[in-house]
Amino acid sequence: MRPIQILWVDDEISFLKPHIIFLEQKNYAITSCRSGTEALEIFKTNDFDIVFLDENMPGLTGLETLSELKELKSNVPVVMITKSEEECIMEEAIGSKISDYLIKPVNPNQILLSLKKNLDHTRLIAEKTSSNYLQEFRTIALEINALNRWESWTEMYKKLVYWELELENSQDAAMQEILDAQKAEANIQFCKFIEQHYASWFEDETPPELSHTLFKNKILPEINSQQPTLLLMIDNLRYDQWKAIESTVSMHYKTALETLYCSILPTATQYARNAFFSGLMPDEMKTKHPNFWKDDMDKGGKNLFENEFLKHQLQRLNRSDISFEYTKITNLRDGRKLAGQIKTKTKNNLTVVVYNFVDMLSHSKTDMEVVKELASDDKGYRSLTQSWFKNSPLLDIIKQAQQYNFKLIITTDHGTINVKHPSKVVGDKDTSLNLRYKTGRSLSYDSKGVFAVKNPKSVGLPSISLNSDFIFAKENLFFAYPNKFNHYVNYYRNSYQHGGISLEEMIIPFVILNPK
Repeated sequence: MRPIQILWVDDEISFLKPHIIFLEQKNYAITSCRSGTEALEIFKTNDFDIVFLDENMPGLTGLETLSELKELKSNVPVVMITKSEEECIMEEAIGSKISDYLIKPVNPNQILLSLKKNLDHTRLIAEKTSSNYLQEFRTIALEINALNRWESWTEMYKKLVYWELELENSQDAAMQEILDAQKAEANIQFCKFIEQHYASWFEDETPPELSHTLFKNKILPEINSQQPTLLLMIDNLRYDQWKAIESTVSMHYKTALETLYCSILPTATQYARNAFFSGLMPDEMKTKHPNFWKDDMDKGGKNLFENEFLKHQLQRLNRSDISFEYTKITNLRDGRKLAGQIKTKTKNNLTVVVYNFVDMLSHSKTDMEVVKELASDDKGYRSLTQSWFKNSPLLDIIKQAQQYNFKLIITTDHGTINVKHPSKVVGDKDTSLNLRYKTGRSLSYDSKGVFAVKNPKSVGLPSISLNSDFIFAKENLFFAYPNKFNHYVNYYRNSYQHGGISLEEMIIPFVILNPK
């Protein structure tokens, strides 16, 4: 195995002979020189893994040499070694992208630690993370089969997402497979939990926080006349995607509350988001606001009256005193326009922004081969979301909101899941088209992997026609018709869909943040 190649630059290199011998005994190869000029000549023609660089040398100083080294090969880590503890020197060195900073006199173990930290950092963290997850694996496995409360499931989902993110950059494919299998098992048990308990939540006095109760219970208490509130509804935002963008948001806001709530079924925009804005379940919306509600097979947009729904909810809650403004962002141009108008929104108690990009991203994965390739799995999907967010008008909106002292609330209407396995279903021409749920009469389907609701009103859903049912795909299944079955399977497999039952679709983030 090729030894680690070290270039050590110090005008008093002879005094460092014991350090060099110590490292050579540990199979490190050291090339030494006494000046920045000599170091640059050697550096040009040789491949080094790391450079130790004295800051105070005659001729070219350490900082000047550092600048030249970075111009030649910017990816090689440089450790600055200095007698000085002056803050300005440290700041300049750090600004020049040093990898570490050591104060003389240094001992051999300090050097060894710096080498480990800079050259073995990724491997050591990956090994430690894998070891820690293996220790946790048995506990998680036992807990999954015993969970019977919503709060327990939210904690389990947080734990699984935590380990997924921790193992994300690990090169240990076997460990990733173990986690994937554990997530799949968790989804199997979660779907059983929902099938057993979901209907009772509409009779129980203490159900979990659901789409139609979230605004009243969690958002309304946060609205006041002393500080404007910006509510961002980023549709289709999974909990793991929120964790992927959280660090960017935290540069401008600090988290006051992070929790998870439950999307109603179907986990689809027409149902869950309308329930959020109206404060009503879908069957109540259809009864009380027939001019705002459309069934699945009705023509026209299904989410055209969110502003009106919210207005009626505030009236019903005797809070018509709250001044609010609603905006839906569906393209880049509108996002940039809103970012430039945030100052004008300070007059409102509440500014509501529905941001549709994540939904467009998830659906475009089905249709665009490039997006399919970029988001071939959850890791890629998170990475794509993160890249978009950092360059999006949404981040500009958040920056502007911080500048004008808005309280920020970030949430979503439902999540989404990468579907893998087809499940055959047959229905008449009036059957809904969604791949994760179906509603209609005379539905014929494989009951395995399906949650069927024969009485829609028992779970707050409208009956589209006499004897119409709802069926929901569980885990990572998706519905496909026998006609052109193979075509649909090839087209939709490994795409992101929503409407059914899974941890990813139903357990979704709600976050309250204060400006820094």
